[in-house]
Formats: sequence, C-alpha cells, structure tokens
Amino acid sequence: MTKKDLPKDYVPKNSSMARNEEEIENLGKQMENRRTGEVLKEDYDKVPDPIQFDKANEKK
Repeated sequence: MTKKDLPKDYVPKNSSMARNEEEIENLGKQMENRRTGEVLKEDYDKVPDPIQFDKANEKK
C-alpha cells in the first residue's frame, strides 16, 4: 500500500506521535519525571537500558 492509496485522514493504529499540543505537554511532564540511568542503577539495582553495542560489533 502506498501513501497515495491511503485516505487523507488516515491514522495508523500503531502511531506513537503526539496528536496535539496537550499530548506534547503531557509527554514533556512524563519525561521530566523519568529516572536517570544512574538512579535506576544505584537505587533499584536495575540496568537502565539493554547493551546495544559491544566490542565484537565494533568496525575496524
């Protein structure tokens, strides 16, 4: 399906974009209150993000 085949007001079901300014403001507030990687590690003994790079994948 190409972009030309979709109706003008089509909204995908998996869309994660903010739809209006109110959603943008709410997402900003959520981001302000997120714990940093250091806080997760120190206070909760959790890994903040999966390791996405290692020496084996390094380009030479």
